Amino acid sequence: MTDKKSVSALKGAKTNPLLLEALKEAAAYGQATGAAVCVIDENFMPIPEMFREMTSGENTCLYCMKYLNGQSEVKDIIDLSGHPCRDMHINAIKESYRFCGSYIYTCDLGFMFWTSPLFSSSRFAGSLLCSGFLGVDKKETVATLMEMSRGELDEEKLLEHFSRFPRGEPEHIRALAELLLIIAESLSRESEDYHETLKRRSQQQARISEQLSILKKQYPPEGPFPPYPLDKEKMLLSALRRGDEDAGRKILNELLGILLFTNPDQFKSIQYRAIELVVLLSRAAVSPGNAEENILEINNQYLTRIQETQSIEELTDVLHTILERMTGQIFSFQGIRHASALQKAEWFIWENYTRKISLKEIAEVSGLSAPYFSTVFKNEMGENLSSYLNRLRVEEASRLLTGTKTAISDIAGACGFEDQSWFSKIFKSFTGVSPGKFREQGGGTVSEISEENFSEHYRGLVGK
Repeated sequence: MTDKKSVSALKGAKTNPLLLEALKEAAAYGQATGAAVCVIDENFMPIPEMFREMTSGENTCLYCMKYLNGQSEVKDIIDLSGHPCRDMHINAIKESYRFCGSYIYTCDLGFMFWTSPLFSSSRFAGSLLCSGFLGVDKKETVATLMEMSRGELDEEKLLEHFSRFPRGEPEHIRALAELLLIIAESLSRESEDYHETLKRRSQQQARISEQLSILKKQYPPEGPFPPYPLDKEKMLLSALRRGDEDAGRKILNELLGILLFTNPDQFKSIQYRAIELVVLLSRAAVSPGNAEENILEINNQYLTRIQETQSIEELTDVLHTILERMTGQIFSFQGIRHASALQKAEWFIWENYTRKISLKEIAEVSGLSAPYFSTVFKNEMGENLSSYLNRLRVEEASRLLTGTKTAISDIAGACGFEDQSWFSKIFKSFTGVSPGKFREQGGGTVSEISEENFSEHYRGLVGK
């Protein structure tokens, strides 16, 4: 907040041309709506051109200055910095800036206010602040003023004065606030979608804040942090391959929430993780329809954008933009005859592969009979269902073996294997070594399901 001393230093400064333009629009808006409009500068002060209007007898705010602050005379615009409601208006303007929208509130006298921010060259330049409607009965306002002035004011004259101000119904005020926002957006010298960008970023941060609140309840400050959820990365890939952008955004926010929670004040660490995630997504986008060299070029552009980010808000926005564009690039059953059935089956498998699931269950989800689904899966996916499930489970097991200290028997159960001996047999058939040896060596070669979640052989069948 700007104090009176620093505000005084601005005396004589020229008014921003944008705010002078806003003054003209404010006059037209006020004439059309009956609202009183004030143009506020970047220091949260009315512009000097508003002085005459702000100090006229019609301005009820002067009562508050006189009877709450003892300031009966206003010689220039700087004197208005001592208004008792100044902090309230500043906080409201900041909220409107934060959410890049209109903010509606009520003062102690019962007047309804609404404000919208103004921008110039991507920076806050001021705001439009409106009032002129009462949110309470005029008698309540008069009673408040009579108490404030300790009976010094004339009650009858006050009732007559406040009869000029109509009652502001909520729907009417919201409509006036929306119209004001349109005017503010048209005045702001930004790219066409700048306000939308700010709104989007504020919404993203609100969702991530929800994730942080959940994590804070689950993990006390003195306790261990949650591990990075590799399973959520796989769920993200699965969502994008299905074309489910909403689910992808939700998972991305969960990932970002965990990164922020486990890496407080470590922007670079989060930035590096973001780069890793984009590399993973770009690898998943490689398919016969998306040549590797094209994806590499796009990937480099994405990585450059991430490296250039300066804040969590900006990084989050870039990741969401990348996610949106990647959704269309990651293979999503194009050219597959039974696309719908396989999409449903794939979703069910990825939700349930860590337990024992049967062919019958998966087939029912797909809408096909079990024998027919088995044939479709083998013909169109390039391997049979049991091989696909085992490959998926082994891939997950390999991550747990090298990334955690979980007992091998527990990993077997967590990956959907009925017992450790069967797990060891299947694991060795894919990796060439036992689970214990794999952990001892710190990893090995696993015939992975690709980031598209299906076997490498499946790539060769695309488009047939």
